[in-house]
Amino acid sequence: MDPLSSLLSGFRAEGSVVSRAVLTAPWTIRFADGGPLTMISVLRGGGTLLLPDGTERAVGVGHTAIVRGPAPFHLADRPTTVHSSHAAYEIACFTKDTECTAQELSGIHWGTDSKEATALIVGAYRASGHRHERLLRTLPPVLVMKEDVEVCAWLETAAADAARLSAGSQALMDRLLDWALVCTLRSWFDQAGADAPSWYRGLADPVLAPALQAFHDRPAQAWTVASLAARAGVSRALFAKRFTKLMGRPPLAYLTECRMDEAEALLTDTDLSVAEIGRFVGYADAFGFSAAFKRHKGLSPSTFRAAAA
Repeated sequence: MDPLSSLLSGFRAEGSVVSRAVLTAPWTIRFADGGPLTMISVLRGGGTLLLPDGTERAVGVGHTAIVRGPAPFHLADRPTTVHSSHAAYEIACFTKDTECTAQELSGIHWGTDSKEATALIVGAYRASGHRHERLLRTLPPVLVMKEDVEVCAWLETAAADAARLSAGSQALMDRLLDWALVCTLRSWFDQAGADAPSWYRGLADPVLAPALQAFHDRPAQAWTVASLAARAGVSRALFAKRFTKLMGRPPLAYLTECRMDEAEALLTDTDLSVAEIGRFVGYADAFGFSAAFKRHKGLSPSTFRAAAA
């Protein structure tokens, strides 16, 4: 599994959707879910995202914004609206003791549906385990991408269909939002250039990509610089030089870092023994794995697991 697919496996839109919100100014929406990621697609109209640190980011028709949690934030028709009389809404389906349900939110219709109204699709994502934290570290507090107008029209049609609450409508919207998250993040990483994570840049490189894919497919294999270079079809020296320049670290240092990150997720999210986790990430015995993990993370695997629990 490639790194992006692995990291995104920790995110799911499960019953966490406002499939079609239509708002007439003045209005604000407070997002109080505390989830790791919230995605907002503007189908018509627009507004301004107001983040806790004071950042303001305008979003208009065709924009998809991904906001990193867990702090609450607002979306308003205009920044000044929050200080005046307006229609105020809140989305907080994940918070403790909330009565909000997917059925109550699906297809919600706020305001009057007119040409001047703003139409949104909103997805709040749950996280399973701790694997997602590695992805969050690569993202800014908010990122905004411009979508094609035809994509927006298709999204609105799909949302309207799901809003009818027909059989399978919730599953349709959940999978639609999962698909949209992957597409938006891929597009953002493509445009980020040097600011994209090193593993993403590497997978886009024609020389490094075959070696990286082979490693991520079989992390337990006893990889060496020579065997990775053979996968890339270049000399050992050329591979090591190109890898270090593009990825910011030597090949074996990258392999160890990935293995320890995967071990960290397995220690936190599974009941596998230390020895089993060690074998999964390429160590023949528990002692060797424990020593490597402690050098990299500062704690032994058992101590780390206990602290996380």
